[in-house]
Amino acid sequence: MNNRNRLTTWILVGLVLGIAVGYVANVSMKDTAGFADTLSLVTQLFLRLIKMIIAPLVFTTLVVGIAKMGDAKEVGRIGVKALGWFVIASLLSLTLGLILVNLFRPGDAMALAGHLPDAGASSGVTASGLTLKDFITHLVPTSIIDGMAKNEILQIVIFAIFFGTGAAAVGARANPMIDVIDGAAHVMLKVTGYVMNFAPFAVFAAVAGVVATSGVGVLSTYGKFMGEFYLGIALLWCVLIAIGVLFVGPRILKLLGLLREPAILAFTCASSEAAYPKTLEGLERFGVKNRLAAFVLPIGYSFNLDGSMMYCTFATLFIAQAYGIEVPLSTQMTMMLVLMLTSKGMAGVPRASLVVIAATLNQFHIPEAGLLLLLGIDHFLDMGRSATNVIGNGIATAVVAKWEGDLSNPTDPVDPANADKDVATAPLR
Repeated sequence: MNNRNRLTTWILVGLVLGIAVGYVANVSMKDTAGFADTLSLVTQLFLRLIKMIIAPLVFTTLVVGIAKMGDAKEVGRIGVKALGWFVIASLLSLTLGLILVNLFRPGDAMALAGHLPDAGASSGVTASGLTLKDFITHLVPTSIIDGMAKNEILQIVIFAIFFGTGAAAVGARANPMIDVIDGAAHVMLKVTGYVMNFAPFAVFAAVAGVVATSGVGVLSTYGKFMGEFYLGIALLWCVLIAIGVLFVGPRILKLLGLLREPAILAFTCASSEAAYPKTLEGLERFGVKNRLAAFVLPIGYSFNLDGSMMYCTFATLFIAQAYGIEVPLSTQMTMMLVLMLTSKGMAGVPRASLVVIAATLNQFHIPEAGLLLLLGIDHFLDMGRSATNVIGNGIATAVVAKWEGDLSNPTDPVDPANADKDVATAPLR
């Protein structure tokens, strides 16, 4: 068993043990909140370690990738193709969520149960609308140090594009600096390998804490809603994979195998951000040039959250149904377009989907208190959303690489003689 399969196995072991320990704690302990709070230290430590490496990893790989492209037109062309794919994938995700929630109408069962929060109750989630002005000004950092400190991926990408393009324009004089940044990228990938060894412990702690607090019973109470949502996730996967096969061919199934570990990591930790380094590695093993993967993937983390967007339409109309509010089709279409805009740039925001949903509920006069119906199971829903975001971004990057003619045969392991031809392609061990 190689190291990658071994880590995947231990993550799954951590998941199963977490459920078991959480269940025992839930039925035998009085202070389950204190138990969960103690375990959360392990999860928080792991996620902080991940956040620690994201900014330097994105910056170094992207700068070197763009510098090696050496052509601002190429950067612009790839960016346009990536954004075009992201818009199409976003519309597909939102539309699928809209269709399924109207087909299944999960909110009707909740309304019949009669256990709805008072419409005036506080959800505890601060709604934050995102205007076009806010979005545009947020794109550009006032200080790259501040952007890195806050892990603002989109701001890091913008600065890295300018920095890498400038380095390419300078030419040979910038080569020593690019070599240093290239070396830093390889170091960060090695550090990533060390950090990932903590993943099974983080998964165990996260799942045990949630089950201990909410109990396994919460899954049966919301079983129908969760089942319908995960059916939607499965259908979304099928659609994305089918489109991937259409553009890349049957090889896309090989990519799914390479993304298995980061998808499981994202699922068990309920964080697609935690899977970023492994997703980048999987794409390189698939044959996507690092200069392209390091450019498209970070943008996808801000613009292409397929699972989160499907959940936004699904959850918003679920709450409306629960309160007996009929939303006309024309209003639903408007809601979808609003979500299309407000969902962009929400990566890295704690409980981002809930924040976006809260803002949407306010705009369409649906009781924000309906979020209380989802808070208890949001972690279990976030697991599916996060894994879907990883798969969606992986397929998107592979498709853009295919369009660019930058998709080669898998390179695992990397030939040391060619290690200097592309940045950060060495496999993690």
